[in-house]
Amino acid sequence: MYYENNYNDLMIFLKKMKNVRLAVKSFIIKDNKLLLLKRADNNPHLPENWEPPGGRLELGEDHFEGLERETKEEVNLDIEIGHPLTVRHFVREDQQTVTLINFLCKLKSNQLILSDEHSDYGGVEVNDSLTQYNSWYEPEFSRLLKLHKDF
Repeated sequence: MYYENNYNDLMIFLKKMKNVRLAVKSFIIKDNKLLLLKRADNNPHLPENWEPPGGRLELGEDHFEGLERETKEEVNLDIEIGHPLTVRHFVREDQQTVTLINFLCKLKSNQLILSDEHSDYGGVEVNDSLTQYNSWYEPEFSRLLKLHKDF
């Protein structure tokens, strides 16, 4: 859409965009283990849920730079971004529409420091049933089993 001549349409569009976000997750593999984080119990969105590092991007933020930033903020790790695993769409409890891009990643640093957003972390064997930690990520876990050995 072109908004140069219609300020009202532009304002409506921008208001809608505030409720649409892009998010990214880094599925980090080291020594055949996947890094998972446990959300803090006071987290307003899915407390105590196990997940890979990542989160929502700022409007207009590059998804690769955002993935590196989110991973650094949550676990203080530098990563090498590899294969995209999946692209998913969902609506959060607060009615925000999210497009989530999940990437297979390698570690470039090893000094893990957990942020306040999470209460615990663990390395889970890739060959284990990862769905026991969070079944929502089953499509990513399935692709991960196929791709991680080549990365």
